[in-house]
Amino acid sequence: MSRPHAHFRTAVVWEVLREALDDRAKAAGRETLDVLDTGGGTGNFAVPVARLGHRVTVVDPSPDALFALERRATEEGVAGRVRGVQGDAHGLFDVAERGGYDVVLCHGVLEYVDDPAEGLRNVAAALRPGGGTLSVLTAGLGGAVLSRALAGHFTEARRALTDPDGRWGGGDPVPRRFTPERLASLVAANGLEVGAVHGVRVFADLVPGALVDAEPGATEALARLEEAVAELPAFQSVAAHLHVLARTREGSAPFADEVR
Repeated sequence: MSRPHAHFRTAVVWEVLREALDDRAKAAGRETLDVLDTGGGTGNFAVPVARLGHRVTVVDPSPDALFALERRATEEGVAGRVRGVQGDAHGLFDVAERGGYDVVLCHGVLEYVDDPAEGLRNVAAALRPGGGTLSVLTAGLGGAVLSRALAGHFTEARRALTDPDGRWGGGDPVPRRFTPERLASLVAANGLEVGAVHGVRVFADLVPGALVDAEPGATEALARLEEAVAELPAFQSVAAHLHVLARTREGSAPFADEVR
């Protein structure tokens, strides 16, 4: 099974997610899972998940992205297993079923919603109460600080480090960034058990593309390096993105707790 598009950037998340899907399918006693991909856009993860045989519902606010998703799913031969609906995390249950999914993906969402605690409560509430897995991917604070500093923008790097939302200035396109501790705490506060935290794109955004393209096998070598450091806290703290894999606690509803 091939990895998603731009695989050296998403390799860590994809490998963890694929294993989590296999584990959830075994626990559920069935081969086909119901997967919800919030903010799934053009299907970078939804289409590969569907190729594994699962049913995927993609919720995204962009009609253009959903059109591209439909076209991509058709080209990949999985149109019957991928459904795109227009919506967002705030009004998630206008278009998705509460408690109806074995696995929920929340990738690139919490940075942009008005209230990340509410957004996470909603995606957690979409999980089946009897057992579910949540995959969360967000922008990392440390990666932004390191990137601005290496570009020579030292004042912006310091501003990002001290800003409550991790923004480096008015021109910053990302509304919010997270530390590993903040993201894990937010997930746990919603009645979920954090299984693992991963640093994503620790080096990939810093290495010039020309260097990767010039050396045979460099792309795969970079992907393996990313995988090797993903679970090391020292590298998580400077990753461009952070990934948390969580699951519902046995005997508890994942949406019962409130974030204080």
